Amino acid sequence: MLPFDYARATDVDEAVNLLAADTNASYLAGGTTQLDLMKDGVLAPERLVDITRLPMRGITRDDDGLHVAALTTMEELAADSTVVEDFPLVRQALLLGASTQLRNMATIGGNLLQRARCRYFRDPGVAECNKREPGSGCAAVADSARMHAILGVSERCVALHASDLAVALVALDAVVHLQGMSGRRSVPLTQFYREARTSPDVENVLVHGELITGVTIPFLPATATSGYLKVRDRASYEFALASAAVALVTQDGTIGQARVALGGVGSKPWRSLEAEQVLTDAPANEETFREAAAAAVQGAWTLPGTAFKVELAQRTLVRALRNISGVAQ
Repeated sequence: MLPFDYARATDVDEAVNLLAADTNASYLAGGTTQLDLMKDGVLAPERLVDITRLPMRGITRDDDGLHVAALTTMEELAADSTVVEDFPLVRQALLLGASTQLRNMATIGGNLLQRARCRYFRDPGVAECNKREPGSGCAAVADSARMHAILGVSERCVALHASDLAVALVALDAVVHLQGMSGRRSVPLTQFYREARTSPDVENVLVHGELITGVTIPFLPATATSGYLKVRDRASYEFALASAAVALVTQDGTIGQARVALGGVGSKPWRSLEAEQVLTDAPANEETFREAAAAAVQGAWTLPGTAFKVELAQRTLVRALRNISGVAQ
């Protein structure tokens, strides 16, 4: 790890000013991703701005939804009574997303900003990485790419966005709140992330210096059922090969509303409006679920190592829909 300056901010304005003043500075919160990448030599900020003592921790609710401050930990959110009662897919995504030790450290804001789970991106010894060095190429395309993405990718980059929580929040139309030198703004999470297919080095809409201050999660209809399903190589401490966050409102066997997002297969948390369109006003049955799953992976761009994910993603989504609808196979 290279030397760096350290500054501890006492309020949000100071944090933003400290970061904006240095083009090679980064925020430090839980540090579960930031410090790993610095140790690996992937990131080398000249300054870290510590925001851990800012008043951005806690969970409140009102008619607009659940408001989660950015420094709230994953474990705190998973244990919140409203999440337990009203947001089962969020709780499931949190519990499946990391070990207890990591959940006690990792913050909600940091989780949404975790970097790509690509071993080529995380190895500075690999020169061909458009995410690290735009224009250098993509080593994964010519080498092994089993853990990589099939949606929102191209020959420029197949890196995977690995957050479980972000998939659940995208399905729920969550809104992320930001503060920067130009003031405050709120961005739907569905518009926050950028696909890797065109500009792999630009992962989201953040302007340098902007800080995530919180997230608002709208409530689902009272009659909705929801869940998060994660398929992986082993039962713990492993990233998704495919995952699905789904929510349905069903009456008399017909789906009135549907929310679908996929993980483990996209360069960003992948909201599938195509699958939702198939499901809405359709009967809740196996045929509908399979048709929706096929729609969800339209446009997949695969390599020999990732081609299996097309079928796996469909199977994962169908199973998730079965689970929350109670439809037997």
